Amino acid sequence: ADSSEAELELVAARHQPEGLEQLLARTKFTKRELQSLYRGFKNECPSGLVDEETFKLIYSQFFPQGDASSYAHFLFDAFDADRSGTLCFQDFAVGLSVLLRGTVRQKLEWAFNLYDLNKDGCISKEEMLEIMKSIYDMMGSCTHPPPRDSAAAEHVELFFQKMDRNGDGLVTFEEFLETCQRVRSIGR
Repeated sequence: ADSSEAELELVAARHQPEGLEQLLARTKFTKRELQSLYRGFKNECPSGLVDEETFKLIYSQFFPQGDASSYAHFLFDAFDADRSGTLCFQDFAVGLSVLLRGTVRQKLEWAFNLYDLNKDGCISKEEMLEIMKSIYDMMGSCTHPPPRDSAAAEHVELFFQKMDRNGDGLVTFEEFLETCQRVRSIGR
């Protein structure tokens, strides 16, 4: 009876999510895991949709020592695959499935998409600096000793030294993938 109630719950949302079978096919979650995720999602977002401001509020609860709003903005954009300006349960479940259970390549594609802020297929130093600054802002006072003001820019320079194989000031997905795979094989 519990599983049939949860299936009905999946159907009864104001925003009609995909059917459970379609989500099972699109994610690497079990039926029980999807049902549990859905209950948590609906608890935080009763309408079945999350706008960016609500997402920022929810995400900021995990980082009370800093300002997570910029990083939450970038995460929201990465999860909002259809660029609708809202996240539905499908967006959340599919993105989470990639992050938790995707192949290495799928995870790298997701990360690259997060860093490629203007979605032009390349990561620029400016884009990477925005992401790095947002991470430092989010971590806030929990880092000891506190980072130097130049720490984000230094991280960006190191990233580009490793990733920008042709030295053009941009990192393509191919450069990103090749470098990550090389580093991964060295670590084995």
